[in-house]
Amino acid sequence: MTRSSPVNSDSQQRHPAAGLIPLTGVSPRAALAAARAVLAAQPGPHDASIAHQAAAIVLRDFGDVRAAIGEFRVAVRLARKTADAEREADALTSLGTALVMAGRTDAGLAALDEAVAKVTRPASAELGRILVRRGGSLWIAGRYEPARADLRRAISLTRQAGEPVWEARARTAAALADLAVGAVDRAEAGLAAAEALFADSGQLLEIAYGRHNRALVAFASGDLPAALRHLDDAAARYAELDVVVPDAALDRCAVLLAAGLPADALAAVEAALTGRVTATKKAELQLAAARTALAAGHHDQSAERAVVARSMFARQSREWWRAHATLVLIKARLAAGRPPASLLREAERTAIRLGELRSDETPDAWLLAGRLALAAARLADADRLLACAARSARRRVPAFARAAGWLAEALRAEAAGHETRLLTACGRGFALLEEHLSTLGAAELRAHATAHGAELAELAQRAALRSGRPRLLLDWSERWRAIALQPLRPVADPGLRAELAALRDVTIRLEKAHPDSFPAAVLHRERLRLEALIRARTLRTPPLRATVPPFDADVLLAALGPRRLIELVVVDGDLQVLLCGDGAIRRYAAGSAADAEWEVDFARFGLNRLARGSMPEPPDQCLAALAEAGYRLDALLLGAARDQLADGPVVIVPPGRLNAVPWALLPSLRDRAVSVAPSARAWLRASQSGPFGDGRTVLVAGPGLGAASAEVRTLARQYRDATVLGEGTATTARVLAAIDGAGLAHIAAHGRFRADSPMFSSLRLDDGPMTVHDVERLCRAPRRLILPSCESGLLAPAGADELLGLASALLPLGTASIVASVAQVNDAAAAPLMLALHRRLQASGQQPGAVAAALRDARADARQATADDPVMTAAGWSFIALGA
Repeated sequence: MTRSSPVNSDSQQRHPAAGLIPLTGVSPRAALAAARAVLAAQPGPHDASIAHQAAAIVLRDFGDVRAAIGEFRVAVRLARKTADAEREADALTSLGTALVMAGRTDAGLAALDEAVAKVTRPASAELGRILVRRGGSLWIAGRYEPARADLRRAISLTRQAGEPVWEARARTAAALADLAVGAVDRAEAGLAAAEALFADSGQLLEIAYGRHNRALVAFASGDLPAALRHLDDAAARYAELDVVVPDAALDRCAVLLAAGLPADALAAVEAALTGRVTATKKAELQLAAARTALAAGHHDQSAERAVVARSMFARQSREWWRAHATLVLIKARLAAGRPPASLLREAERTAIRLGELRSDETPDAWLLAGRLALAAARLADADRLLACAARSARRRVPAFARAAGWLAEALRAEAAGHETRLLTACGRGFALLEEHLSTLGAAELRAHATAHGAELAELAQRAALRSGRPRLLLDWSERWRAIALQPLRPVADPGLRAELAALRDVTIRLEKAHPDSFPAAVLHRERLRLEALIRARTLRTPPLRATVPPFDADVLLAALGPRRLIELVVVDGDLQVLLCGDGAIRRYAAGSAADAEWEVDFARFGLNRLARGSMPEPPDQCLAALAEAGYRLDALLLGAARDQLADGPVVIVPPGRLNAVPWALLPSLRDRAVSVAPSARAWLRASQSGPFGDGRTVLVAGPGLGAASAEVRTLARQYRDATVLGEGTATTARVLAAIDGAGLAHIAAHGRFRADSPMFSSLRLDDGPMTVHDVERLCRAPRRLILPSCESGLLAPAGADELLGLASALLPLGTASIVASVAQVNDAAAAPLMLALHRRLQASGQQPGAVAAALRDARADARQATADDPVMTAAGWSFIALGA
């Protein structure tokens, strides 16, 4: 990562034309125009040298380094004609930095050395200005120790000379060099001092660089929301100045990768690669593209990009960068199937070299080498290499980065067969990752960030399974499950509210436009733009630092009463069933998780066909095929545990990848009251929340419902004191205000699940889509919520075992129970089911587990009323009860 104001700034000269160079940092385009005007007047060599240099600075900052180098060479040639050593040294310095940026590192540093040699006064401000730029160029080349030496001297010289702008530039470059070797606190102090010096300078571009650099420190400290805020601030300032800064894309890519968002990172870096960039930046962007492709699972593409980047860095004499490209290349080749033993020697050499270069990625390199040794069954080498990873990781600053050291310790312990040491290491790693999660405010960031702990969770669960202690397996499964779904409080953000309103307006207009028309294309682009703005704003949400109580299995068992809680855990691809109840926790082996996923997809496909009426065979045959799938799912998901369920209600805690199971399809659960929870801890919290609010009932009918509108009108007669919204009154603002803290809400509206961006999953209201982002603004969600729309219960797996979608937003805000569908819904069949559900709810009152029991009984009532109509039966199977 390289971004620097010193390399993008040049000295002021005490000459009438000298004002051109300071102007390049205030208004680059005005500076370029002024330089061209000076040259048009055919000035003498001195003024012409300054004008060519100023023009070159602007061209360089705009990305045209080749043209800039030509202008700098002319500036040097003209400076030599003046016999002014100071003018020549300054022009040489600018030429040297441009050559380094173009990847011609040796030639660039030679020019900078020549510039230093021309300075006759060793303690002058002139030397300080040159050292700022040579230090910045050494930093670009990855030669951090000589860079830091140059820059420390430059700070002293510019401060003694009373040149605050150059002192600020020197402190900025020194801070970035400090950051590159892991001295985060020193870097932060340097940037703070530089910002204070820049405050009155009027150098708008340098102030933008300062904001950008603050993002780097925040990122190095593990504060991802702050890093994104600073990057967005810097991007806005760059746009105002019409300056393209490839480092902005590089740094955004790095932050998004750390946040577990490789698709977003890849989009940012690919967009930057299409623009005009310097050779050095092109190489860095190729490396970033290799990293993001690897994170996204595109292993061959990652290897190709890493090879290109490594070759470019070698030509540019940039050893620090070349070593990092090699690290990515080894990872990509391993992921693509290369034998581990063939990569081990190069991996160890790379780890040693990165350590010599004081790279922050040294622990990752040692960890990779240790994994390769384990895979090659070279246990002694693995222990040595993993120990190096653990030691080097302790010096890292972000909590999630230090957790890699404990992962290395856990792998060492597993290889040695030390279960206690393994679990201790996993616990220490989890503690660091929980610290990292506490710095994140956005639900999406928290969910994806759990991926950092996925391997620790797998190691701990595997060890717990080997121990033969079901309680231990439950404890470790709960430690890293649904931790992103913690109670939150909404953040007041008028800007977000305005952008969501604009998105609803654009969506309505897009729906009305002809798909092939020009307005539709424009509106589609505007919708994408607004979604990007909203997502960027929410990712910047500051942390809330909610306290999460530890999980206590004894408290869970006491709270269950006559219920049974089934937690499904995937260990090495197989499902383990933890059956909790009657004061005990028992484990049963079940089927393959992959086979279960396939059967769930088949079942949902059959339910969707029955809902749409698109079967080539009679509905009875389709229903029989679904029933057979139910028997297969019963065996795969529950195994022998299905014979130990007693007669009471059942709570299911599935893994994230199995969140869409139509549980009523399983014969052993069909006649039971079944609720589905994201974790045992989440179920326990919801079950203990108790009634709240004033018992208000809210009934909502969105537009274009058909039979569902009549359903809401019937319910309005059933609940005479209910708030009813529909026929133009069901706007997002009014619905949110009505359901906030309500006892019961029924929202009949067309739903849309967005697998590509689950936080934009929505319910269609009169003023457009009410998205998950809108729902997150509730102070307290309704205690009970019924969503009769298609796929309203679907959630998108994210991170280690997290879920994103409508339900994942509502449960942390207080909703105890949600009735929703995991498949498409036939409106005519759903209406009698929903009416029966409400009758049962009114009869049961606030009894614990009432919603799940009411849904079970409503299925039976609706089937009986329709003489076991296949479509009606399928509609009943499609709905699940989420929560407590």
